[in-house]
Amino acid sequence: QDSFLAPDFLEIVRYCTSPDAHLQGLLRYIKSFSDKRIYRLPVFTEEFCKAFVDELENFEQSDMPKGRPNTMNNYGVLLNELGMDETFITPLREKYLQPITALLYPDLGGACLDSHKAFVVKYSLHEDLDLSSHYDNAEVTLNVSLGKDFTEGNLYFGDFSQDPTPVPKYIEIEHVGAQGLLHRGGQIHGALPVASGERWNLIIWMRSSVVRNQLCPMCNKKPELVEAEGFGDGFTETLEDDAPETVNLCSLW
Repeated sequence: QDSFLAPDFLEIVRYCTSPDAHLQGLLRYIKSFSDKRIYRLPVFTEEFCKAFVDELENFEQSDMPKGRPNTMNNYGVLLNELGMDETFITPLREKYLQPITALLYPDLGGACLDSHKAFVVKYSLHEDLDLSSHYDNAEVTLNVSLGKDFTEGNLYFGDFSQDPTPVPKYIEIEHVGAQGLLHRGGQIHGALPVASGERWNLIIWMRSSVVRNQLCPMCNKKPELVEAEGFGDGFTETLEDDAPETVNLCSLW
């Protein structure tokens, strides 16, 4: 619902869907960090974040079966297990985020992000405390700070995975409640330890089959596809001429 979304975020989406939208115009609405193509923007209302975390805690405390968010996080929630893919994350990606990513990341399939993996991670003193350097199985990642009350636990960003330097330069970025960070999935990053409280973050790994059908971002090889439930890892079956099925719907700029 639009009521879940920050008014400033809706204004950004309105600009990005206007006929004369362009990158420099978009950058007037959002904060850019260094030259690493990392951007901060408002996403949700604070009221929605609180209600969302309350619902996640209800699920966490239930006896329903739960999977791990990913191989590096032990605490959190896979949103497809709550039935939130088709009703929440898919329309958020298609209607609201894709007009933004089309301008910010045209070279990464930002105009045709056709699948995702969405989860919430939780950090606290007695559970997962931090997260070591890694890059994501995604073309573009959105990381939204949901709360609750915490200190420290900033994110840090280094080089792009395909362009490492002998002495990488890292920048540290502080969380802002109800706001999100957009970055390239291949950007090496991590999370510093929280000093107190609990930190909940919504992570959406957004994927473009047009891009990853050509080269897997994790192994740098042409993917060999196997059947999977849901979105799998974002690959699609190819046509006889080896072109992605989605190629007639969108193209890389």
